[in-house]
Amino acid sequence: MLDMSKPALPLAQSPDASASPPHRTADANLDRMLHAWQSRYTGGRSPSTLALAFLDWAAHAANEPFQTAALGEKALAQWRRLAEAAMGGEKAIAPKPGDHRFAHPAWSKPPYDLLVQSVLLAEEWCLNVVNSPGGVDAANRRIVAFQARQWLDLMSPSNAPWLNPEVIEATRASGGANLAAGLRNFLRDQAAAQGGVVPKDFVLGVDLAATPGKVVFRNALMELIQYAPTTASVGPEPVLIVPAWIMKYYILDLSPGNSLIHWLVGQGRTVFAISWRNPGAEMRDTSLDDYRTEGVMAAIDAVEAICGNAKIHATGYCLGGTLLTIAAAAMARDKDDRLASLSLFASQTDFTEAGALQMFITEDQLNFLDDMMETKGYLTSAQMGGAFQMLRANDLVWSHAIRAYLLGEQDAPFDLMSWDADGTRLPARMHIEYLRSLYLHNALAEGRFLVAGHALALDDIRLPMFLVSTERDYVAPWRSVFKLHYLNDGELTFVLTSGGHNAGIVSEPGHPRRHFRIRVRDAGARTLGPDEWERDTAPRDGSWWLQWEAWLDSRSGRRIDPPPMGATGFMPLCDAPGKYVLEG
Repeated sequence: MLDMSKPALPLAQSPDASASPPHRTADANLDRMLHAWQSRYTGGRSPSTLALAFLDWAAHAANEPFQTAALGEKALAQWRRLAEAAMGGEKAIAPKPGDHRFAHPAWSKPPYDLLVQSVLLAEEWCLNVVNSPGGVDAANRRIVAFQARQWLDLMSPSNAPWLNPEVIEATRASGGANLAAGLRNFLRDQAAAQGGVVPKDFVLGVDLAATPGKVVFRNALMELIQYAPTTASVGPEPVLIVPAWIMKYYILDLSPGNSLIHWLVGQGRTVFAISWRNPGAEMRDTSLDDYRTEGVMAAIDAVEAICGNAKIHATGYCLGGTLLTIAAAAMARDKDDRLASLSLFASQTDFTEAGALQMFITEDQLNFLDDMMETKGYLTSAQMGGAFQMLRANDLVWSHAIRAYLLGEQDAPFDLMSWDADGTRLPARMHIEYLRSLYLHNALAEGRFLVAGHALALDDIRLPMFLVSTERDYVAPWRSVFKLHYLNDGELTFVLTSGGHNAGIVSEPGHPRRHFRIRVRDAGARTLGPDEWERDTAPRDGSWWLQWEAWLDSRSGRRIDPPPMGATGFMPLCDAPGKYVLEG
């Protein structure tokens, strides 16, 4: 069991992923306090990272005066395009796919249609300016472009009630009742953000995380839930689910009709799931390797004891899948053969193309983040959630603000929204180790990630693997997930499904308008590139869950009687969903 009174086990790191200094002077601690204060006004982003990025861009722009001057000509060209559109010509520009700011029909009528055209043309020119100077460091250019996009989103006329025709129309029709309702929504959201008591539409253990089961093991880091069988016989190989600890596990156990765990149990699977503890300051020194040893490996030991040494279908989601891959590689290296297969959902192992979140993963930013977390010992759910929201500000910030605060609408509660509001924290040490070793140094993919003092090789894993990625995943882009093809030449089934990081995984059979692509690469066979794979793999309608169950079934033995609930040393402690998931 993880002893919080002692220093956490040292992370097995790459040589480049050095730990934070063990001792800091008084001056350094004052600097940490300064950085923590700065983070309140920068959204957790390092001022140095932002300043250096803009300085790099500005220096190159200044050193290309002729190209910079040509931007003036491009601005005049944009004005000519706008004038032609105003004089009755065809639209000069259309919103990009996924841009829903101007979808309401009123935006297509005068004078708003011309306002939309002017805004889109101005945004196109501004982004052209950002991308114009050559020689700018790629990471710095992404940061500058991101900041420019944030500013453009903020200044959009759709956010101004006196310029948004949909808001004007609603205000006129309701006599301003929409604005009064919007104020109530705003005050409610502010109360929730400040930790106030907000009525819950769903209750854990009743409406969500309600699949019957027992907590059969608990340590300082996690609880292990064993789910009660619902069929007379089950596959002999249990399924162990390792969720990410940046989310609560019941993303996979939402309402009964939308629960992967409930569905798996109904297919005759013995299912175990880890429920991670929501860390507080006492867990500040918990390491990434603690999550492996006290999480994954402790769970495997318990499942083995309960299921009579049966091999395990190990399944990981998001960061839980990355951790499970690390554990599987270490087990393969150490000739531990307790796993039957490896299934990974939206999980990355190579982080060179890890999406927009990678934009601010620099050494400077990580040092700033480390200082920011030092005062509390963890990253708060609000800080983490804010970072994810900024990656899709139009969809997750401004469109919500317009609907809730200007139109006075209130989203009908649903299970995924309730889960999304149930935030978690991240231990300071683990978070920095994870970002530095995986995101910054890509140590796992490059063979420099150490466990017990020895480097891991993902090609050591000799298990059938089932990988699921989603088309609109901005947390773990599917081409990044796909890269495991290049790190392991074993049998690998790859699925690309519709939806995003969460909704694409929660894709129960019968859900309308769902599709997926699936292709098997046999062990040692030629590997397709991602674009070639997508082009040559036809989409199928329906849920990928059925394909996964068939895949598990083909790698399982004959059905047996369900194992007991718990075993000696792992007797049931309480009913599912347990205690840790209830920690706010």
